[in-house]
Amino acid sequence: MFIGWDWATDTHDVTVMGASGRRIDRWEFAHTEEGFAKTLARLREHGDPAGVPVAIETTRGLAVDRLLAAGHPIVPVHPNAFHAMRPRWGASKAKTDAGDSMKLADYLRTDGPLLPRLEPTEQATLDLQALTRTRAAHVETKVAAINQLAALLDAHWPGAKTLFFQLDSDIALAFLERYPTPASAAKLTAGRLEAWCRRQHYSCHKPGSVLIEQLDSTQLGAVRSLYLTRGGSRSHAADGIEVDSGNSCSTAGSPATTKPIHTVPKP
Repeated sequence: MFIGWDWATDTHDVTVMGASGRRIDRWEFAHTEEGFAKTLARLREHGDPAGVPVAIETTRGLAVDRLLAAGHPIVPVHPNAFHAMRPRWGASKAKTDAGDSMKLADYLRTDGPLLPRLEPTEQATLDLQALTRTRAAHVETKVAAINQLAALLDAHWPGAKTLFFQLDSDIALAFLERYPTPASAAKLTAGRLEAWCRRQHYSCHKPGSVLIEQLDSTQLGAVRSLYLTRGGSRSHAADGIEVDSGNSCSTAGSPATTKPIHTVPKP
């Protein structure tokens, strides 16, 4: 028996072909645990897995892992090589899952002895592959979170973004936790910032005056001026409220308009 397996992310198509080239069985199944279990059981009805090779256009993935674990010899077919063989089944370039699984089975029947077989992967290698996939997923999530934080800082707190070399460093995250908004850092002085850095065991030897200059080179300069020159403004900053620039002055009996500051989420 010869098996042609046309795989996809959602569904798979399987064809079983005899030595004469006649199609004996064919079915489609969903990419689910139940689908794989029923398919492997159905393949066992056609013979001992060790004697039922499977041709498939990949060398990795769940389908390959499950087939190898079940004892089926795997014959990986390169997509380019398979495409070059298509003229033998006719001039039509139409592609269907059922047609491809049949062609793979027939290709395995006629050219199988010339094609290399995939050796089962050792368990240690499988474990390492799982670890690397997990790490790649974590790195992708981390990069997405950093990019999101950078976008928020660009919009609301650009000074904090440029203060330290790496936005995801311990010192940068600690600074954002202590000073999540420009208002919260409005009364920060070079001495206070330098003392805070020492408490954080910050290894860079930039003086506080340089760090403050970096902050003041952005929108923080205007914010600091606003909060340092207005009486009582510090209480607004502590409450996470900023004075609306469109109506910053109060008239008799009419309080100043306030609005919430969009704060950067704590990491």
